[in-house]
Amino acid sequence: MRVFVTGATGYIGSEVVRELINAGHKVIGLTRSDNGALKLKEAGAEVHLGSLDDLDSLRSGAAIADGVIHLAFKHDFSDFAGSLATDLKAIEAIGEVLEGTGKPFLTTAHANGTASDNATLALAKRGVRASVVSLSTSVHGDGDKGFVPRLINIAREKGFSAYIGDGSNRWPAVHRKDAARLFRLALETAPAGSKLDGVGDEGIPFRDIANVIGNHLNLPVVSITPEEAVAHFGFLGPIAAFDMPRSSAQTQELLNWRPVHTTLIEDLEQGDYFKK
Repeated sequence: MRVFVTGATGYIGSEVVRELINAGHKVIGLTRSDNGALKLKEAGAEVHLGSLDDLDSLRSGAAIADGVIHLAFKHDFSDFAGSLATDLKAIEAIGEVLEGTGKPFLTTAHANGTASDNATLALAKRGVRASVVSLSTSVHGDGDKGFVPRLINIAREKGFSAYIGDGSNRWPAVHRKDAARLFRLALETAPAGSKLDGVGDEGIPFRDIANVIGNHLNLPVVSITPEEAVAHFGFLGPIAAFDMPRSSAQTQELLNWRPVHTTLIEDLEQGDYFKK
């Protein structure tokens, strides 16, 4: 299958590209830079020049593919509404091309019940084998630049590793290699209209994450109040307090997918996250 992948040189996208190629698929990767083109060529993928804002490039990439995995997203938390609006336009542009073809189209959920998710799932009624993958709060592994590295940096800056209240609130996590395999299996077999959960660890107490960070940095681990959270964690303050346990049991059953790589705590304990 020829697969058009947006976000193909990103943290998750680059792993998805490897997973697809290793499984015998051909990848057309979207990139806007020479460096990105070089990375794609080195991975064995075909280069498609364009960007998330260039809707014509998205349409032309989708038109020459047997399926699409849309991973590109503007991670601008200062204008999250704008990022979601750009994502919606991209999904609509790709959907126009795929409508009536029966081809698979996978997108990634960035918040519950967004217009992007609804637009993707609506394509299932318009002749597209469309599915939405909802990944865990932490997608961990080599090259992670997400929430957990931010927590580590905050602990270094503040001189202690913190959790909120009793720290029993839970975060789900998944290894990025397990996430990549989920995207590949969903591309191959997920029924139209599927809502898929990319979850390995169903719920790690936030206190456990803080404890590992404190131990590796040789810093005290301290409970703070909800009122202190924003001053300590910045924009992560509300997220650090969320209790968000999730299960991927239905997704595992549907796609015969099993998370097999290290858990988040195991990944942290290996120490690579703490190398400057």
